[in-house]
Amino acid sequence: MEIQFTTRIFKEGRSFVAHALELDVSSCGGSKEKALRNLKEAVRLFLEEAEKIGILEQILEEAGYGKNKLKVPGRNFISVQRVNLQRSLTHAKA
Repeated sequence: MEIQFTTRIFKEGRSFVAHALELDVSSCGGSKEKALRNLKEAVRLFLEEAEKIGILEQILEEAGYGKNKLKVPGRNFISVQRVNLQRSLTHAKA
């Protein structure tokens, strides 16, 4: 089976963190490339374990995946962005 997922990579201290958005699985490494390699392994192990205990179909369905032969396409994200929201202090206690 081939699965597609969207990855967000960010730096946290000295490490790079890679996050598979659809599956909410993360891993890290000393470089972006290492973090991505580690994430692929983490996702593979996560899916293998889910299959062993019989919940793979449920996880994929809840993550928004649809089956198309052996390929499991994920959602097509349009953008991933940081958003700032200024909070009003009108209801805050002094």
